[in-house]
Amino acid sequence: MFRSFSVFNYRVWFIGALVSNTGAWMQATALSWVVLTELTANDAAAMGVTMALQFAPPLLLVGVTGLVADRFDRRRLLVLTQTLLLVLGVAIGVLILVGAMTLPLMYAFALALGVVAAFDNPARQAFVSDLVTRENASNAVALNAASFNGARMIGPALAGIVIVAVGTGWVFLVNGVTFFAMIIALMLIRTHELIPRAKASGASRLADGFRYVGRRPDLVVTFAMVFLVGAFGMNFPIFASTMALEFGQEADGYGLLSSILAIGSLAGALLAARRDRARIRVVIGGTLLFAVAATVSAAMPTYWTYAATLMFTGFAVVTMLTTANGYVQTTTDPALRGRVLALYMAILMGGTPIGAPIVGWVAAELGPRAAILLGAAGAFVAFAIGATWLIVSGRLHRHEEKRFRLTIDETRPLRVVPPEEFSDEIAGTTPIPLPQSGEDALVGRSRSAG
Repeated sequence: MFRSFSVFNYRVWFIGALVSNTGAWMQATALSWVVLTELTANDAAAMGVTMALQFAPPLLLVGVTGLVADRFDRRRLLVLTQTLLLVLGVAIGVLILVGAMTLPLMYAFALALGVVAAFDNPARQAFVSDLVTRENASNAVALNAASFNGARMIGPALAGIVIVAVGTGWVFLVNGVTFFAMIIALMLIRTHELIPRAKASGASRLADGFRYVGRRPDLVVTFAMVFLVGAFGMNFPIFASTMALEFGQEADGYGLLSSILAIGSLAGALLAARRDRARIRVVIGGTLLFAVAATVSAAMPTYWTYAATLMFTGFAVVTMLTTANGYVQTTTDPALRGRVLALYMAILMGGTPIGAPIVGWVAAELGPRAAILLGAAGAFVAFAIGATWLIVSGRLHRHEEKRFRLTIDETRPLRVVPPEEFSDEIAGTTPIPLPQSGEDALVGRSRSAG
C-alpha cells in the first residue's frame, strides 16, 4: 500500500502536499461559507456561480496548460503556481478582515484562483510520474488521493472551528502559511533522482493530446463518466452547506460534514493504493455505488444520519476518480501525458461551470435534497455509459463454463515502456537474451508463437 514511500522525493512531496492540502480545504470551506452567509442571504445560486468561475479556466485553457506541463520544468512551474495561490489567498483574507470584500470582488478572485489552478493541476498530476517509476505510478496516484482526502478530514472541520472562533478572514491567512510547506518540499526534491521524461518526436502540438484520446475508446468512455459525475455529482460545497442550514447547523456543522465525507474518501484512496493497477471496471462500479449512496443520502431525515451516508458517498467517488486518474496516467504515452492529464482535469473540473449553477439553482428553488438527487441522476447516466461500453465492446460476456456467471475481459491496453524510462526493478528482473544457434532460435520462435 505504501511502496512509493521508499522514494525520498515522493516522501518529501507527500508531506508537503498533506500540509498544503489541509490549508486548501480550509480555504475552500471558508470561501463557500462567506459567499453563502456573509456576501449573500443564503443564496446557493451565488455559490454555484463562484464554483463555475473557479472551474471554468481549466476547461477553457486545456490546450495551453497541458502543453506547458509537457514542455517546461514541472517543479519550477509548481513553485510559481503555489506562490501565486498563496498571494491570492492572503489577499482574500485581508479584504475580508478589513470589511472590503464584496460579491463581485469575490467572483474576480474565484476566477483568478481558477486560472492559476488551471496551470497548477496538470503539472501537479504529471509531476507524480517524475517522482516514481512507471510500475509505481498507480500506487503514487492513489497515495496522493489519500493525502488529499486525509487533509479533507482535517481542513473543513478546522475551518469551521476557526470561523466560529475568530472569523472567516483568518482561515485564508492560515491557508497562506500552509503553502510554504509545498514550496519548501519542492525545493528539497533531489532533481538528479527524478525520472527522465520522455520526449515527443517532432514538434509538440496542442492537438496531439486530443487525437491520442480520440484513438482510445476506453479513455473517451472514462472521460465521459468523469464529466457527468464532476458536473452534477461533485458539488459537495453546495450539498453540504445547504443541508447544514436545513438541519439548523452553523459553520462548524458544515465543516464537520465535509470532514465526515473525507473519512470514506480516505478509505477509498487507501484501498485504491493496494490494487496492483487501475481498471475501468472499478471506475464503473464506483460510479454505480456513488449514485446509490447519493440517492440514499437525499432521503436522510436528521443531520447525523445524513452525515453517516456521506462516508459511503466519499468512498465511492474517490474510488472512481482515483482509479480513473491512475488508469489515465499509467496507460498514456509519457510524451503526451501532460496534455492528456490536462484534458482529463479540464473535463473533471470543467464540468463544474455547467453543473454547479444548475445544481445551485435547484438547491435554491427546490431545496438541497432535489439538488442531491440531480447529482445522483448524473451518476446513474455515467454508469449506463460505462456499462453499455463494456457490453458493446464485447468485454462483458457469459462465463465459458458457468451458465449464469458473467466475466469481464481485461480493459487495459498493452503497456509500452519507452526507452527513455529506466527502472532498477525492471532492469533487475528482465532476462538478458543470449546468442542462439540456428536450431535453438527456431525452437525459441516456435515457443514464442505458442
